[in-house]
Amino acid sequence: MTFSSVIRHLEKLPLTAELRQKLEKTRSLSLSGISRLPKGLIASTLAQSLNQNLVVVTATLEEAGRWAAQLEIMGWPSVNFYPTSEASPYEPANQESEMVWGQMQVLANLGQTRAGFVIITTEKALQPHLPPLEVFQSYCLNLRVGAVHSSKLLDQTLARLGYERVASVETEGQWSRRGDIVDIFPVSAELPVRLEWFDDELEKLREFDPATQRSLDNIEKLILTPTSFDWITSQSVEKEILEPYLSTREKEQLQTEIFSEGMQRFLGFAFEQPASLKDYLPEQTIWVFDEVEQCESHSDRWCELVEQDWVGLGDVNFPKIHRAFQTSLATIKSQFLTLYFSELTDATDKESLDLSSRPIPTTPHQFAKLSEILRGKREIYHGMTLERYATWLISAQPSRTVSLLQEHDCVVQFIPNPRDYPAIEKFQIQKTAIALKYAGIAELEGFILPTFRLVIVTDRELFGQQSLATPEYIRKRRRAASKQVDLNKLSPGDFIVHKSHGIGKFLKLEALETREYLVIQYADGILRVPADNFDSLSRYRHTGSEAPQLHKMGGKVWEATKNKVRKAIKKLAVDLLNLYAKRAQQNGYTFPPDTPWQSELEDSFPYQATPDQLKAVQDVKRDLESDRPMDRLVCGDVGFGKTEVAVRAIFKAVTSGHKQVALLAPTTILTQQHYHTLKERFAPYPINIGLLNRFRTASEKKEILERLASGELDILVGTQGILGKGVKFKNLGLLVIDEEQRFGVNQKEKIKTLKTEVDVLTLTATPIPRTLYMSLSGIREMSLITTPPPSRRPIKTHLSSYHPEVIRTAIRNELDRGGQVFYVVPRIEGIEEVGGQLREMVPSARLAIAHGQMDESELESTMLAFNDGEADILVCTTIIEAGLDIPRVNTIIVEDSQKFGLAQLYQLRGRVGRAGIQAHAWLLYPSKRELTETARQRLKALQEFSQLGSGYQLATRDMEIRGVGSLLGAEQSGQMEAIGFEFYMEMLQEAIREIQGQEIPKVEETQIDLQITALIPSDYIPDLEQKMAAYRQITAVEFSKELALIAADWSDRYGAIPSPVEQLFKVIELKQLARSLGFSRIKVEGKQNIVLETPMEEPAWNLLAENLPNHLRSRFVYSPKKVIVRGLGLVKPKQQLENLIEWFSKMKAALPDAKI
Repeated sequence: MTFSSVIRHLEKLPLTAELRQKLEKTRSLSLSGISRLPKGLIASTLAQSLNQNLVVVTATLEEAGRWAAQLEIMGWPSVNFYPTSEASPYEPANQESEMVWGQMQVLANLGQTRAGFVIITTEKALQPHLPPLEVFQSYCLNLRVGAVHSSKLLDQTLARLGYERVASVETEGQWSRRGDIVDIFPVSAELPVRLEWFDDELEKLREFDPATQRSLDNIEKLILTPTSFDWITSQSVEKEILEPYLSTREKEQLQTEIFSEGMQRFLGFAFEQPASLKDYLPEQTIWVFDEVEQCESHSDRWCELVEQDWVGLGDVNFPKIHRAFQTSLATIKSQFLTLYFSELTDATDKESLDLSSRPIPTTPHQFAKLSEILRGKREIYHGMTLERYATWLISAQPSRTVSLLQEHDCVVQFIPNPRDYPAIEKFQIQKTAIALKYAGIAELEGFILPTFRLVIVTDRELFGQQSLATPEYIRKRRRAASKQVDLNKLSPGDFIVHKSHGIGKFLKLEALETREYLVIQYADGILRVPADNFDSLSRYRHTGSEAPQLHKMGGKVWEATKNKVRKAIKKLAVDLLNLYAKRAQQNGYTFPPDTPWQSELEDSFPYQATPDQLKAVQDVKRDLESDRPMDRLVCGDVGFGKTEVAVRAIFKAVTSGHKQVALLAPTTILTQQHYHTLKERFAPYPINIGLLNRFRTASEKKEILERLASGELDILVGTQGILGKGVKFKNLGLLVIDEEQRFGVNQKEKIKTLKTEVDVLTLTATPIPRTLYMSLSGIREMSLITTPPPSRRPIKTHLSSYHPEVIRTAIRNELDRGGQVFYVVPRIEGIEEVGGQLREMVPSARLAIAHGQMDESELESTMLAFNDGEADILVCTTIIEAGLDIPRVNTIIVEDSQKFGLAQLYQLRGRVGRAGIQAHAWLLYPSKRELTETARQRLKALQEFSQLGSGYQLATRDMEIRGVGSLLGAEQSGQMEAIGFEFYMEMLQEAIREIQGQEIPKVEETQIDLQITALIPSDYIPDLEQKMAAYRQITAVEFSKELALIAADWSDRYGAIPSPVEQLFKVIELKQLARSLGFSRIKVEGKQNIVLETPMEEPAWNLLAENLPNHLRSRFVYSPKKVIVRGLGLVKPKQQLENLIEWFSKMKAALPDAKI
């Protein structure tokens, strides 16, 4: 809403009234000579003053994205981006689901609001591509709380709309039912919804988080659209008509089910008059055509290609649905008010009004000159001054802007609330410039608009700051919790580790009497493990591909292996704790608290920081302000925001600590990227930054080193050269290292020396598992950033056999949207020939080649040139650097993908898709006949796990194990292989706890043998996978309050909790308490007593018994290896459970740091 006060001001001007009258009278208005920001302001002013909606049509999606970002801050209640496709309507390929869902989202919004909206789109939206409005509406389901709608009929409706029934809803287009609770993820919504029925009345309707499955806000109504337009087309066309145009596979599908793939090409068969976006809009809508000549040119080129496709069909009876741009434009002009904007003026165009916006005639940081201009004391443009102009300064750092201008006698007032119209108007009357805070991502550029006597100044003019955001289409989604994939999810056939018996193979889940059991195959037979003992099992994870050897139950080999690993882990834990104690005794520089500038810098970050980022920043600041040297590791994938954490730490060190900072990166190209990031972010502040790499001349290096030694230079960015003897800092306070593991032995030794003298912040993209992070908390300072930024989108993964046309299309599509392409080959041999083939396929593309046998300087020059946009395609091996961030590269093509490992393919695919743009990964293979079964499964897995977060976690499980090895040493990698990753992490935690001192013995598991029915009935959670996940969830809890949260969650997802599940919760609560107290088994002995088996010594038992009242303490009798509870066997099992929970809770209160 930053510009809403500007629009209010414009609405009151006489010129606006004239333009409004002319538009209403002639129904069309052409305005020229204005740049993008004044275009948006004038269009919004005219539409809002006439109570009209607004549709903006641009030539490209990129330009539409820029418009959308601007209109978000111009006072519109609803801003909608309507995405379009460049694909031919006659192609058999499926439309991209993200685009279709984005269109559905806009059309669903139109169904709920018919006023106060703006839509931004391209000229492709004028082409017929939709079913008629009345047909589309008939396929939409309106759901409202309190309305009566057959719950059972809903199942049929969802199938008709194309929704897929699943056990648990996680992504768009899915639904599930659990009795009277139905979960749906509408493709037109930002979050999935949970419907609760009472008979046929919709009683509750609420959104829920697809990651946690927990309910969020209640909503009153929802429009449920089909999952695609193809579903409507397939059910609206006679199947016999389609047969001549279908492939053999499609004909087979047509016989067995509703054929709904690639139906876009049959739109003309289904409907006599297919619709465009125009046909869905109310009359009270102004259409804005931005640079209409460019729109027409783009449309004409597209129509030529599409016409060729239609002619290529060789069938004159195939309906032609594309049409010329001028045909669409004429229809719109006859029905709606239209506006035409052009940045250039044309003297021959008598119809167009020249508004002549002009740039601010200053360069960044010229505050004295800018102040004179704004005060009207300096002439600009042929004697013109800005006296009596209304002035707004739009800045991410408004307080600093005001103080800098006030130093030069310019009267400026910062208004914190941009909608505080009385205050803004009051200061305007006093001829005071208004400063407003801007925290958006739009590309803003200031201007002078003489015809409206209006001046807008932005951070671009003030500080030289450009927008850090990319103007691409991103379908609106609400930020829900990051989906954590359960890497220990068990399926029949998986290998597991049992703490007492070793490696086995999980076969199935079976019910016996009052319990459910996991059936495990061992070398010498079958073991049945009660489901409530799930916590004694973990999935066997290791780096190898071969199946592990099964152990014998209770065998000596497993015990010997455990003891050997336990001994190695204990030594490691002692070494780690000794290292921590030694570092805790060192004294370092204590940085002061944040300065006001720190808040301004952090507020100027144009994205919403993720919770992990904010936590990492807090961790770093706490370390800097402590009295011992910082040595913190920040771990997160490329694009997850590690650099911003470093930026804030560097700024704090320079501004509040007045210290120098060194930023060390392993490659020249990374130093260039870091240097430009710091220059951009610190532009408004008096901070001097130097760059030292091999692209600097000898004289430049000499000057940089002199400025560094004198203290004139605040920050030095460089490669390993900054560790050299000739580099002298006057007052170094912070060293930031990017990817330390990529430096050589000598550099690491130098870094090790520096760590004892200054604060050190290390950034790495090598994944570190959260379990290790928790184990080492307080020993090794680490911060994990595992939450992707809201703009990050899943990478679209395509599998295809090698075909030149596929490659040509993929490359052209990327280059058409202004992007770049990685083309990866498995080996260096033949890479030049591949480059030659690509030049023939796409002659207009600029091509570069990079591989590991090139000279280092040549390789870096090539990569740097590609980074700077001097080439369109980079043909390379896996040399693509792990830390490289090139936002323009959003297509990667991997040739002979079957020759790469799964983790390698994940890493390669992760090189694209970091700019909020829909990225594509093409995995090519020679032919299906040449694929091995292993390769086929590997590629299939990669395609399936494309969701962000889930794919990342599954991909990194092997790399996590390697990450632990690099952090803890090679010997520990071998120990992990022996017992499995999860069990190793658990033993490491136990070793650290033991060394830190615990008197109560640790037991690996507690067995409950009481005659009580405690299980999850199949009619409560029917799905096996969900039931297994539920057992795993409750057996993993540590505190009783977690059980209450799980119970609430299950009640929300599955309905009221039945008695056997209530008893299961009680059993788990008892088990959790008993294990924390050192009891390994609870069983009935005879008719009267209950026995608690335990390895604890009598002094430890006396400590526990202290908290029991005298009348209870006398019932407990201690003897070696067990405690007898007299008389408890006489009461019913349910009461035994209740009593033991109550008594154990009292005992636990006697322990230090007791948590229940």
